[in-house]
Amino acid sequence: MAVIVFYEKPGCANNTRQKQALLRSGHDVVALDIRVQAWTPETLRPFFAGRPVAEWFNRAAPRVKSGAVVPELIQADEALAAMCMDPLLIRRPLMESDGSRMAGFDEAAVDAWLGLVPEGAPLTEVCPRSDGACPPPKI
Repeated sequence: MAVIVFYEKPGCANNTRQKQALLRSGHDVVALDIRVQAWTPETLRPFFAGRPVAEWFNRAAPRVKSGAVVPELIQADEALAAMCMDPLLIRRPLMESDGSRMAGFDEAAVDAWLGLVPEGAPLTEVCPRSDGACPPPKI
């Protein structure tokens, strides 16, 4: 299974549910606070590859909800600069694994990328690894 760096807002109920889905699916999750990272436009941009700028934003961010930031009216460079200054503007979670990155938690996209066990699905005790090799235990 994958090791996923999961940038979240600690205490966010949705991020907690999303991490649980990844853990339930056998992935290792390294959770980091999105608000305290030293974001730059260069480190943020790869998470949004192929998506329109308006989809880069957290619609629940106070500045978006108040109308101070209108995602549909912002150019990419301005959006990235604003997100570096106010990480609450960033669509969450940001995830990275094996060099690939994603913003947001679209279950179908995450399933296609990493694999997810549906909620309520039985968790098997049979090893899902087809190569027969298990990693050494973490101590």
